[in-house]
Amino acid sequence: MRGGDRQQAGMWSYVSPEARVPPDHPLRPIRQMVDVVLKELSPQFQPLYAQTGRPSIAPEKLLRALLLQVLYTVRSERLLMEQLDYNLLFRWFVGLEMDDPVWDHSVFTKNRERLLAGNIAQAFFERVLAQAQGAHLLSTEHFTVDGTLIEAWAGQKSFQKKTARAGPPPDDPGNPTVDFRGDRRSNATHASTTDPDARLAKKGPGQEAKLAYHGHVVIENRHGFVVTSCVTRASGIAERAAALTMATALAHGERATLGADKGYDTADFVLVLRGLGITPHVAQNTASRSSAIDRRTTRHRGYERSQQKRKRIEEVFGWLKTIGLMRKTRHRGVRRVGWMFTFAAAAYNLIRLRNLTLAAT
Repeated sequence: MRGGDRQQAGMWSYVSPEARVPPDHPLRPIRQMVDVVLKELSPQFQPLYAQTGRPSIAPEKLLRALLLQVLYTVRSERLLMEQLDYNLLFRWFVGLEMDDPVWDHSVFTKNRERLLAGNIAQAFFERVLAQAQGAHLLSTEHFTVDGTLIEAWAGQKSFQKKTARAGPPPDDPGNPTVDFRGDRRSNATHASTTDPDARLAKKGPGQEAKLAYHGHVVIENRHGFVVTSCVTRASGIAERAAALTMATALAHGERATLGADKGYDTADFVLVLRGLGITPHVAQNTASRSSAIDRRTTRHRGYERSQQKRKRIEEVFGWLKTIGLMRKTRHRGVRRVGWMFTFAAAAYNLIRLRNLTLAAT
């Protein structure tokens, strides 16, 4: 017997969001790990808020919502609030009851400076990493470093001369017609009026130059966890300079190795690493010059092993750009872009931690 297409405008439900989420849903272990992290961060939240006035939205809920945005590639806060309005899974993860009203999308903009000032993304990242350390999943000896370009939220038309002369008004103030023919543009003479921190850069010869930032990551070679990350203004030496800064944190008195691609094969970079007590497992660049890596490094089996393991860092960049909203940032300024980059790296570590924990059980 065929059932009727009966539609009902109202509905009463006695089933909680907790009961509607399957016991084996992949978000359940992530929610448990995140709750532990947020409980540890609670003392850091308190100084960020005034002692009087109307209670704010709990920062724990804001961070859970931002984590969902990264994990599910929700491209804007408006869409995130739309999902949070009718998606029971999102409501359960954030901690909202079925009848709780959702927030206005501007709540993220208003709280972003507060979270930036408290360096909450870095604290969140460190506590997720501490859970991986507590599960004995991290290597303390072998690491890999690399960088990638993050396209800035600024168009090419905003890249204008720093000392531009006043001319006639544009034909269209919102989207003026601009002729770049014969105009030599560089970071020394031009700057973006939309995002002054963005720099014109390209990843390799023959590729299109775009306004971008440099995102840098160091992973440990055992399971590919991100152990440190940062964002800098794009430049020709940004990757090596950031790598040396991050390598300083790896120098803890014990011998360590740091793998990298051919772009890091310079005498200065290798010399500084050796001074830090870190063995440079850098790929040899012998195409146009002699390599700074000699036989005292390449003759060991560990060097070959590092060359195999270092390719795993591309998995991090692949996830951050295809899933983690880092192909083209939606924020402006190196501080905001760096905050989101670190937070997305923490999300990546959460997924690695969940997968490895489930595989071990």
